[in-house]
Amino acid sequence: MVNVSTNDYYEDLQISPNADMEMIERVFRILAKRYHPDNAETGNTEKFNVLYKAYQVLSDPEKRAAFDAKYEQMRTERWKIVEEASQSDGFEQDERIRQGVLSLLYVARRQDALNPGMGIMEFEKVLGCPQHHMEFHLWYLKEKGWIVRTDTGGYAITADGVDKMAKNDLLLRKDRLLPGIGETSERRGASIDPSPDDKTLLSSEGEQESTKR
Repeated sequence: MVNVSTNDYYEDLQISPNADMEMIERVFRILAKRYHPDNAETGNTEKFNVLYKAYQVLSDPEKRAAFDAKYEQMRTERWKIVEEASQSDGFEQDERIRQGVLSLLYVARRQDALNPGMGIMEFEKVLGCPQHHMEFHLWYLKEKGWIVRTDTGGYAITADGVDKMAKNDLLLRKDRLLPGIGETSERRGASIDPSPDDKTLLSSEGEQESTKR
């Protein structure tokens, strides 16, 4: 069985995926001469090893065929990333999800300061974001210092996270978020029902939008 690497050997040799054997050998000879360790001026052992490995795969018909199959899959995955990144609402949707996480954790902290943690499955259920996507948002918020992992493996908002909420008025409207919080908080023994102060904060955005209309 031929082992297939995810390295881009065409890029390593600076050639097109459509290059024929003659082109592969010619380019390899030129680059190998330039980066060979014996070349006192431009020698580079690491670069030479990369070139040689690429040449070994692309000069062998069986290995190249196996690599080409993997290469096409790799190119398809790259295009999916590009298409996702190019969506006009991609960043806006990500920001809404992160705001939702902070809103949930803010209310949870207000209601139970000693047990403020929520798990990733709760975020997924309330915000409708798949777990593998949610992990990215949680990583971002954690790196920013706005949330932390709890001793029980959940997540909780930090003081900086609270300041972020207050500074940017990020708390979501009650009709958009709170029913989900109650549904996913049974582990606490009771659903989270915001206090009067929280209700005021949570509905402020809705009032502002009504005023604009």
